[in-house]
This record gives sequence, C-alpha cells and structure tokens, in this order.
Amino acid sequence: MGAPIIKIQNLQKYFGRLHVLRGINLEVQSREVVCIIGRSGSGKSTLLRCINFLEEPSQGEIEIHGLKIPAGGKGREHNQLIHEARLLTGMVFQEFNLFPHMSVLENVMEAPIIVKGMNKAQAREIAEMNLERVGMLFKKDEYPLRISGGQKQRVAIARALAMEPQVMLFDEPTSALDPELIGEVLEVMKTLAKEGTTMLVVTHEMGFARDVADRVIIIHEGELIEQGKPAEIFSHPRHKQTQALLDRYRSGQSSTK
Repeated sequence: MGAPIIKIQNLQKYFGRLHVLRGINLEVQSREVVCIIGRSGSGKSTLLRCINFLEEPSQGEIEIHGLKIPAGGKGREHNQLIHEARLLTGMVFQEFNLFPHMSVLENVMEAPIIVKGMNKAQAREIAEMNLERVGMLFKKDEYPLRISGGQKQRVAIARALAMEPQVMLFDEPTSALDPELIGEVLEVMKTLAKEGTTMLVVTHEMGFARDVADRVIIIHEGELIEQGKPAEIFSHPRHKQTQALLDRYRSGQSSTK
C-alpha cells in the first residue's frame, strides 16, 4: 500500500465555542471509496468542507496528494496552498448549485476556463466527455430549469469531474432528490467507483455504502468512533452508537441531513 492520497491529522474545528470536530485522524488510499455515516450534526459535512477548505480547520493538518496544509495559516502562501488543494478535490453538494443562466454544457465548461485558463475548444471537449460519463450529453444544450433534480446532480458531478481532481467529495448527494431520482445518481457514483475514482461520500444510503464502499467510517459528536469494511460495520458493529445508528436507519426513522 502506497502513501495515502489524503492524510488528516488531529483535525479540530470550532464554530465559536461549539467543538464540531474533535481530533479526527484519517487516511484515504488512492482509488478507495470511503463512506462517512453519522447522525445529524455529528460533523460529517464539516469534515468534507475542511478537506477542501470551504471551512478553515481550527487545528491540525490536512495533506492531499502530498500537499500539506496546516490549520491556521495566513497570507498569500496559505491562500495559494488552499487554491492548489481545491484543484485536487472535486466537490458535489446536496444542492446542485448550477448557474441557471448557463446551459448544461456551459456549466461544465466554466471552471476549466476560469480556474485553469483552458481555451473553449479544449474545455468543450472535456465537458462533453464528462457529460457522456454521467449520461447527460444528450441534455448539453438544455438549461437547469428544464431538467430534473437527478439530472442536475449528474451535471454537477460532471462539472466536478471536468476539473480532473485526484479525489471526489460527495456531501449527501442524493438528500435533496425525490426518491424515484436517487437511483440514477447512485448508478453514476457506482460507475465512478468501478473506474477507480477516489471518493469520500457522506451518505445515508446504506445500500450504497454496503455495496460500493471499501471502508465505512462512523462519526459521532465530532469523533471518528469506528471504521472498517462494510460487512464488518453492518454485521458486527463494535460501538453501541454505531448499533443505534444502524437500527435507526433500518427502522426508516433516520434524518441525517
């Protein structure tokens, strides 16, 4: 096993006096799919947002593909490190955040042109390739208003892939979708996993975690309390909080947004 593509050491995050992440240590290998599970408010989404510095960690260090970024840095050098970290990570949110005034194709082309300085012909080629990957090339000239929620999320995935990131971060990508649209997004994610895409996925889709994840981690009140292969976690949870969480999911009464 080589060097991890993500290495998180003693990650702490405070919002004022609220201690949201409490000493998270985590390594993720290249091509690994890791699902992150926990109750509402446990710190799952904050962990993802700290990895690409949408939230500035309070303490600790995050390393992505050899790029080390300590918490609490200031100034131009720190900002440049954050910029480089974001180029290495693609983020897919609960909400799709597509530009309503741009076509599907233009939405996917935008970041490579603006952030990477790519010319339009090259950006179009990459955008069309990634729309094809998610089954959305046939809608490339439509506007977000005219496509379904599931289709919007697939476009959002294509937009993240167009930046050619080393790691894909998914923050509950199906939670804003109607039940009948969830499957199409999960199928795209399963395909990415089969292709060897490194993925960190905050999810409450237990079937996806069981079938696709290489590893499941459980976060409770800001701490990583348990991790292991899906079969181990789902069949033989060691921590009482993990058992309680799984029982809640199975009863259909969970709300993890």
